[in-house]
Amino acid sequence: MENDDVDMIGADNNEADLDDMKKRLKEMEDEAAALKEMQAKVEKEMGSVQDPANASASQINREEVDARSIFVGNVDYACTPEDVQQHFQSCGTVNRVTIRTDKFGQPKGYAYVEFVEVEAVQEALLLNESELHGRQLKVITTKGSCFSEKEFVFLFAAIYTYLDFFARYC
Repeated sequence: MENDDVDMIGADNNEADLDDMKKRLKEMEDEAAALKEMQAKVEKEMGSVQDPANASASQINREEVDARSIFVGNVDYACTPEDVQQHFQSCGTVNRVTIRTDKFGQPKGYAYVEFVEVEAVQEALLLNESELHGRQLKVITTKGSCFSEKEFVFLFAAIYTYLDFFARYC
């Protein structure tokens, strides 16, 4: 008979534990639903869903920036944005220099230079094959490029490798 009493007490504890677990599960589900609502609200406020008018304006702005920008290849890994800016300062007012880096923060060996004036791009193209930190730069325009950035860099690297091979062995 004592064994029966013990089993009844254990069953009551199990039911209480089960009720507590159900209550915690319900709270967690409610919390997850609230987080989803907040995320949807933030995405809506941040404009994750772009309307066509904004997308068109963004494309026009990108084309305008591309018209004032150049791609600079074979940039020394020790170069800073200030070094690149100083090198191209004679062409016109430099608005921004971007030296691309890998996921570890190491320079990839190329940069983008954005000028304030469109006319500065033509002056900068004259600095193609000029030297910076002992390396011969390759300067080309980004205007009207039909390639994505990755395609552009890949194409540039392929051409550069071909020309380097040709110069060494032909």
